Amino acid sequence: MPGILVYALHYEGAINKNSLGAVSEAARLAGELGTEAHAIVMGGDDLTDDLCASLGRYGAAKVLRAKGPEGLAQPVVDAMAKAVADGGYDYALFGGGLLGFEIGAGLAARLGAGVTMEVTAVNVDGGRLVAERPIHGDSSISSSRYKGFGIIIGRLNAFETQEAGSGAATVEDLDVELSEWSTRATMVKRGEQRGVDVDIEGADLLVAGGRGLGKAEGFEMLEQLAGTLGGAVAATRAVVDAGWFPYAAQIGQTGKTVAPKLYLAAGISGAIQHKVGMQSSENIVAINKDANAPIFEYSDLGIVGDLNKIVPKLNDAIKVKKGG
Repeated sequence: MPGILVYALHYEGAINKNSLGAVSEAARLAGELGTEAHAIVMGGDDLTDDLCASLGRYGAAKVLRAKGPEGLAQPVVDAMAKAVADGGYDYALFGGGLLGFEIGAGLAARLGAGVTMEVTAVNVDGGRLVAERPIHGDSSISSSRYKGFGIIIGRLNAFETQEAGSGAATVEDLDVELSEWSTRATMVKRGEQRGVDVDIEGADLLVAGGRGLGKAEGFEMLEQLAGTLGGAVAATRAVVDAGWFPYAAQIGQTGKTVAPKLYLAAGISGAIQHKVGMQSSENIVAINKDANAPIFEYSDLGIVGDLNKIVPKLNDAIKVKKGG
């Protein structure tokens, strides 16, 4: 009784975080639909039985393993189209990211299916899935329903990773013949494409800076605080555009979406374009001299004051606490 097929991206012996979130979400939805969540992976000898079966911990009942180049879209489209034709799935679910967008769009064109991107929530209504995505600058929500096969591509970090499975998943090799055009591209190098090796999407703690820092040198104290806390530094579009910090660390509508356990915003007003990139953070702490800054409306803790005095004192206090 297959129902939902999830593409699971892997790299260097580990499954991508957003893919694990998608598998968890598919398992939850499949449980409500009375079907199963299956995953599909593509690669070579690095796709061991143990790695594939580990997706069972996140709710996948079965994992389809296809031979082919990992990290390229078209070979995965071939494999997923074959799996859908053979398995009778109703939906395909992706965890987000550029590769997920490309595969999902290609699969939609191949199957003539409906597709919704940047999805932030999926629900079951009348025995069918309904995907929700923000529109109009995230001021409204659009709901998508599917007449036939539906393709749902989440926004980065939209789906929570949960180890709610009952054990190891069944691993089944999928025999797929790749299309002639799918083998024309070759992976030359795999890695960060935005200029700097900054992993803010996977960080559990982020210290983010905005225009309130006043100058590029203000990020030095944020880097010190992030180092003390064991986190990473992020930035708003305004300071990135000003050349104060690299684009790789930009959060917001035109940057990355994050969901850390703690998000500390220093000198960030909290415009809607920034909010959409970090509103899923578990705990939000804001420091701003403007008591009417929008970010205080959705912060768990707000501190009104001069960040140039507060941040260094906070850093010193944490050092003392850790030393004690």
